[in-house]
Amino acid sequence: MPYTPVYIICSPRPQVGKTMLARLLSEFLLLKNGNVVSFDINLKEPSLLEYLPRITETADVIDTYGKMQLMDRLILNDSVAKVIDLGFHAFDEFFKMFEEIGFMKEAVRRGVVPIILFMADTDRLSARAHETLRGQIPGMALITVDNEFVVRGELPEAMGHGRMLRISALPPFLKTYIDRLNFSFTEYLRNERDSSTELHQWIRRNYLSLRDLELKQALQR
Repeated sequence: MPYTPVYIICSPRPQVGKTMLARLLSEFLLLKNGNVVSFDINLKEPSLLEYLPRITETADVIDTYGKMQLMDRLILNDSVAKVIDLGFHAFDEFFKMFEEIGFMKEAVRRGVVPIILFMADTDRLSARAHETLRGQIPGMALITVDNEFVVRGELPEAMGHGRMLRISALPPFLKTYIDRLNFSFTEYLRNERDSSTELHQWIRRNYLSLRDLELKQALQR
């Protein structure tokens, strides 16, 4: 049976690299599969919609209509991967709804595979949110993202168990470069002939990590 992955990139805090990871993942899936649908649930700019307007739709979880519209799209097994950039302001409401409607069980029934990518941080709010998700999400579906640009040092012990995705830190000048709205990770790989540059290696390494994540998810089916 064909399946549809739904990647939910989340954190209860701003400025932890959510949109950057959503961009990386969306561009990787577009390169690999030829299609992807991304959803931007953010209040603050810059947002995923500004970076990838051709493949991104806005969504909200403020009212019942918005919630149901979004869930109808996410529960659809159409073999087109979905990526959600979940703004910190919507974290609690989204996962409350997630639990109330029994999304995980319904997803399994329909052949949809939710993958929650939680952006780690060292504060108490992140620790509580991570603990809540561990009680709500099956182990293989919850992946803790260690973004070294944000978590400078060891992860909190409670976040160091289970599946991990590590993103190495870039020097500030390269971070500023990739934050430009017209920057594309895939186009950089295609156009930069020198594959030894730090940025080329960084993008390639992250694409390979995302490919491994996808392969492991497929093997769990």
